Amino acid sequence: MEKLSLRFPSRRTVGVTVVVAALSAGLSSLSTPAALRIDGQRTISDVPPVTTAKGAYVPLRVVAETLGADTNYDAKTGTIELTHANGTLRLRVGDRAAILNGKKLTLKSAPFAVRGRTMVSLNVIARALKTNVSYDVSHAKIDVMTPGMIEPGAQDETP
Repeated sequence: MEKLSLRFPSRRTVGVTVVVAALSAGLSSLSTPAALRIDGQRTISDVPPVTTAKGAYVPLRVVAETLGADTNYDAKTGTIELTHANGTLRLRVGDRAAILNGKKLTLKSAPFAVRGRTMVSLNVIARALKTNVSYDVSHAKIDVMTPGMIEPGAQDETP
């Protein structure tokens, strides 16, 4: 495994992440969670997606493994590694810095944990797994689609 050179997040960053995660978990328990569909199939996780005014966050392992990726966690460094045919993503809970295919990138939102599951924004899923993602707020639906898959409800227009 290639050595990951990310700095540990500051105490403030970790504190803010914990507060956001707790608030998100609390709010999600009071409402009906958004339905998660991967390639048109309803996907159930022991931790449902978390939705906020800023977007939707999904459990990384469930989405990644449903799409054929492998996930590994290094408890010593706190690094999560996602490996897929499209490449490798390395990140840590509470840290906006990540490495995608050997290149550093800054995530819009730091991954956070809810009941032991790492939650990431849909943007992370789209970039790491080269998928199309959408969040329909009005219908509480999250779709993750592999390019080339026919979207649910789409009709074949061939005669």
